[in-house]
Amino acid sequence: MQQNTNFTNHAPQYSIGLDVGTSKICALVASKDVDSGRVIILGTGLVESEGLSRGVVTNIDKTVQCISRAVEQARQQSGVEIEEVTVGIAGDHIETTIIRSIISISNQTNEITANDLQRLIDEAKNVTIPADRQIIHIIPQEYIIDGQRFTSSPVGISGRRLESDIMIVTALTTSVKNIYMCVERAGLRVKELVLEPLASSRAILTDEEKDVGVAMVDVGGGTTDIAIFKDNIFRFTSIFGIAGQQVTEDIRTALNIVASQAEELKKNHGHTFLNSIIKQDAEIMVPGISGRKPTEINKGSLCFIIQPRMQEIFEFTKLEIEKSGLSGYLGAGVVITGGAVQLQGSEELCDFILQKPVKLGMPSDISMAGLITTVNSPVFSTCVGLALWGLDSNVKEHIKIKQPEKKVSTPIKIDTTIEEPKYEKYFEKKENKPKESILKKIKKVLSEL
Repeated sequence: MQQNTNFTNHAPQYSIGLDVGTSKICALVASKDVDSGRVIILGTGLVESEGLSRGVVTNIDKTVQCISRAVEQARQQSGVEIEEVTVGIAGDHIETTIIRSIISISNQTNEITANDLQRLIDEAKNVTIPADRQIIHIIPQEYIIDGQRFTSSPVGISGRRLESDIMIVTALTTSVKNIYMCVERAGLRVKELVLEPLASSRAILTDEEKDVGVAMVDVGGGTTDIAIFKDNIFRFTSIFGIAGQQVTEDIRTALNIVASQAEELKKNHGHTFLNSIIKQDAEIMVPGISGRKPTEINKGSLCFIIQPRMQEIFEFTKLEIEKSGLSGYLGAGVVITGGAVQLQGSEELCDFILQKPVKLGMPSDISMAGLITTVNSPVFSTCVGLALWGLDSNVKEHIKIKQPEKKVSTPIKIDTTIEEPKYEKYFEKKENKPKESILKKIKKVLSEL
């Protein structure tokens, strides 16, 4: 494969996003031109998912096979050897809590440094969580320096006391281990594990929307993911297990057809809001099972099956947004994305339920080239976001749990003044006592006789 001359001075940066979803598994290869900063989509792989339920792995072997097929498609299309991936995690087992982390600034200038921010994160890691859970993200909210609040990074500001309300995002340890196991059995390494609402928002939300306040709602196959931003800070997330697969199941049950036929009806003729259908009596052919005669149903009747479930999803969404306490601060309204909101009328129904401005979100406002037309769909929001996450060092610095930096080629210094007190109560120190000569010891023994 001939190397692009644009990258002769700098090797291209590759990132592979892997969206392991309930209805689909998607792999996407992205490259970043280090000179222009332009993101190029090099290849995608998309297969129907098996082995997951509501965002959680339920069958290891089937999930591994689907991951392998999706990655192989992306590998063939991009020509890039894929070894490590940035993987998303979702599911209604995800939980968040807010804690207060406090440190004191003790350097000579009292100037806050990046190391102080890391100390603040490290302090938050000491929070007690249940034994069956593990931390996947630690996200600072606002910073407080000597009682004054700052929404941006406080590095360089002088102060004696640094505080922050920090969001701790946790997941079930078994769910995390199963994702790692599936990826590793597919012959890959997990570079990062990222909360899917964060990844989706990275692909479809602008900084302006995040600043004035916006709620992103990603209605996938097995879960609906919500992320709320205000002042460019990730403020709230919620994931619940009602989504597009329930819509398909409703159609299957109501019309007595197989799931694949129900999915086709949903995609090709589904409508979520009866009031916006122009010809409700338009007939749709429903195929018969095992050679039986096909039947007919009109668009209005199909909508009567679909709308109640989609309405339930958006009503749950409304309750979660109200629970966040940020409902009145969403200046940019709501952005909906995910495969399920491709159904006609989704924007109108969401607007009707939430009573807020609604926009359909897809990864189209990002400077991209290559296969941008292929991924310009709500279906690819999470996968594009995961790939961008791997490329974007700024996001990783502020959101990802950072490990302490390893100091290379620096000699280890042992401060014995710290260690000495541990031994004083066990051993008598004799360093300062003069040693007796052999002649004195002989005289002492003779005098005692």
